[in-house]
Amino acid sequence: MWLPILLIIVIGYLLGNLNGAVCISHLVAHEDVRTQGSGNAGLTNFIRVYGAGKALSVIVIDGGKAAAACLVGGLLLKPYGLYQEGMAIGGAAVMLGHIFPVLLGFKGGKGILSGFFVALTVDWRVALIILGVFAIAYFTTQYVSLGSVLGSVAFGAGFLILYYDNLIIMLCGVFMAALATFMHRENIKRLLHKQERKTNLFGKGSKQ
Repeated sequence: MWLPILLIIVIGYLLGNLNGAVCISHLVAHEDVRTQGSGNAGLTNFIRVYGAGKALSVIVIDGGKAAAACLVGGLLLKPYGLYQEGMAIGGAAVMLGHIFPVLLGFKGGKGILSGFFVALTVDWRVALIILGVFAIAYFTTQYVSLGSVLGSVAFGAGFLILYYDNLIIMLCGVFMAALATFMHRENIKRLLHKQERKTNLFGKGSKQ
């Protein structure tokens, strides 16, 4: 069974290297989104720079790769009766690849969008919790980072509560949540010091 698990990790990680914000910024502006705005290869920075109208393609790519990694993982471990466990491992691998992509110099996104689609694929209940927490935090404060951090905590809590009796899925969920939260450590510092930037996710961006 170790060979299928290794394949899941490798495939998931490589899929994670396919970054939607980087790909679409090259297509629409012939530049790397990481050279603009905050320098992050995530959806929020993409919207700030290029506008919400172009963000759907980023969502499709990052969401699609996350779902694909989970489904491949599930199919590879299905013969062992571990379909959902395989999806969770694939999800953890694609998150790792998205955040630390070797093909992009280990400079990727923070994993929130990919993590949401991992949760949606593995267990829609966790995704619903994340979406609810993020929406409440964002629409009451306009801080995407606050919604992202609280959403990450909800991600981990959801898997802890719903899969306390399944060590593999629970650990994968906690790992992904911890990773996404860690990637927001600078945002957390700015939030604590009231220096964080608010974002209009439905704005036009600074470039058209």
